Amino acid sequence: MQRLLAACLLFCAPWLASAAALEELKLLNEQPVSGVSGGNLSGLAWCDGALWAVSDRDDQQLYRLESDASQWQASAETFVAPPAPDAALPWGLRMRNWAAGQVRGGELDFEGVSCDAAGNRYLVSEAHAAVLQLPVIGEPNWLKLPPSLVRQARASGMLLHFNSLLEGIAVDPAGERLYLAAERMRRGLLVVHKQRSTWRCTGGCVLFSEAGTAPAPEQLGAEEQPRDFSGLAFHNEKLFTLERQAHRICRRSLSTAEVERCWSFAAEALTPERLYPPSYGLAEALWVDQDGAWVGVDNGRFSRADGESRPIIWRLSAPKDGWGSKP
Repeated sequence: MQRLLAACLLFCAPWLASAAALEELKLLNEQPVSGVSGGNLSGLAWCDGALWAVSDRDDQQLYRLESDASQWQASAETFVAPPAPDAALPWGLRMRNWAAGQVRGGELDFEGVSCDAAGNRYLVSEAHAAVLQLPVIGEPNWLKLPPSLVRQARASGMLLHFNSLLEGIAVDPAGERLYLAAERMRRGLLVVHKQRSTWRCTGGCVLFSEAGTAPAPEQLGAEEQPRDFSGLAFHNEKLFTLERQAHRICRRSLSTAEVERCWSFAAEALTPERLYPPSYGLAEALWVDQDGAWVGVDNGRFSRADGESRPIIWRLSAPKDGWGSKP
């Protein structure tokens, strides 16, 4: 028995070491964002040579961000979304979503944005478990996602709880593969494929789901936190997940969504001057490119320790050996 235990520890030692000490991503710069409603920045995407942001409090506008030396300035692009489709969520959950939208604003509750190579933008609505497309040519339209998407997600334990529905979106450059992140309790990743003009679940919509908790960064001195996803990005035929409670970015397989490698940004994000009141000021938005990652912080009207009351965008460097496929 002792020999078996020793062999197991020897085999697992490299994995345990890498899990305990992830490579820390370097913060290249941080800039506050002026002009986003209520400070609720919930999604980021680089489209047509510019960084775009979405707020979960705005149902009719997307923000183009322009940077100077000290800040990002948001300019609103308005649109009119048609009535949202029925996502087959239970009546009680739909009513709680509706009531929350009436109280805080943002009935559609846009939680993420992505774009394809043609310049079409895609916004995910948490309240309706739906995706709005803003095409380059034509009017905004809701994608006709397969009814089995929500049904399969709920059967896997996802999309069961209020304020724990779809939190991230990523589209491949061709606009033919659409990935969605379920936030928490359980968290998971979903995929649909476009075949001609129809979106389908090819071999099942659910790539991955899991429950449980994970250790919080040592800087917080907190107990384990529920596993969650708050952002999703597609880069170089890989999925990248933003895991806000763990303060890390993970690369995942497109076919299984299993984690391949993770990088931490806790050392840069959790310095004393950047801390917010508990449960606020969390990383909500992610975009990954060859040179690094954009991470957006939703401050929800709260100020951090240094007094900054606007949402923040961090530009993190790429890992030392890049984002590539090395295990």
